Amino acid sequence: MKIKNGGMINVVIADDHSLYKAAVKSALSYKKDIKIIGDADDGSHLLNVLKTVKPDVILLDLQMPVMDGIATLPVVKKLYPDIKVIMLTMMDDEGMVTKLMELGANSYLTKTSGSEIIYEAIKTCHEQEFYVNSFIKTPLLYDLPRKAPSSIKGPQEAAILSQKEIAVLRLICEEKSTREIAEVVEVSPHTIEAIKDKLKIKTGTKSTAGLVMFALKNNILHQDT
Repeated sequence: MKIKNGGMINVVIADDHSLYKAAVKSALSYKKDIKIIGDADDGSHLLNVLKTVKPDVILLDLQMPVMDGIATLPVVKKLYPDIKVIMLTMMDDEGMVTKLMELGANSYLTKTSGSEIIYEAIKTCHEQEFYVNSFIKTPLLYDLPRKAPSSIKGPQEAAILSQKEIAVLRLICEEKSTREIAEVVEVSPHTIEAIKDKLKIKTGTKSTAGLVMFALKNNILHQDT
């Protein structure tokens, strides 16, 4: 995977549990393409830290004193829209996943996630905007599309897609392979790959995960064609 910033991803950790924060720092210190450039104990502290350092990715604890992750996330996204934010929590709450993604979170990990999962999430969010794991996939597919589209509009919401492109996008969201999609749409696999590339250009996304998030945010899975 190609990494920006000369091969280094700059990360800030905001968490009030010093032992957990230290453990994550230690685990990531062995990764040559990750650099921890700051940490914070709560959301207010994090906003002060961000005045002097500019990370690519923030690991943000959901539950913190003074200013928690829910209050902090929209402020960070408004002030620093290019920074990717991965929420960390002890709660495997599917309802919370939907709320946080609406607020702009790029992923949601429980604190029981191993260091390799955290590392993978950081790299994937940095390069592809979203890291969608098996836990958050269900609420994204079934809860987020039911929200009013006006509350979850994305920057590429005005993209105009053809009926065939919408059909392909829906099949992508169902995790169909290129060959399976080709059989359903009745075109060649080569044509499906071309449609995928065109979809990425139209929606301003870089990956399959980005296409799925675009479809979810714009309620495409439940629209009539």
